[in-house]
Amino acid sequence: MYPEEIVLPMKEELTENGFSELLTPDEVDEQLTKKGTTLVMVNSVCGCSAGSARPGVLMAVANTEKAPDYLTTTFAGFDIDAVKKVREHMLPYPPSSPSIALFKDGQLVHMIERQQIEGRSAQMIAHNLMAAFNAYC
Repeated sequence: MYPEEIVLPMKEELTENGFSELLTPDEVDEQLTKKGTTLVMVNSVCGCSAGSARPGVLMAVANTEKAPDYLTTTFAGFDIDAVKKVREHMLPYPPSSPSIALFKDGQLVHMIERQQIEGRSAQMIAHNLMAAFNAYC
């Protein structure tokens, strides 16, 4: 588990911009069974989280006409049980962090895995998400 002093600033980058945290398996299940669209950012300490994933997610939600109903996040290597539960909902995709998923009425409709984040700019991530928002939100 990562030290809190490392994780908290990375969590706050999202929570200070309207994302709610999913901290327990029950919170995950409750959120992902809601009607509407839920964006889940599985945050992490890796460099691609800071370089493109978090900035890309923030750019997407700030610049889209159609946004998800709910913006949520959980932190790999820190919110252990919640992340495990989120990953169950992301099947058949393998565990990946960072990763970004869009759910509609409890069903996974769009997924961005770490391999689609590494080496891509925040703008590319944002455009990918905005296209998904336009299709599903």
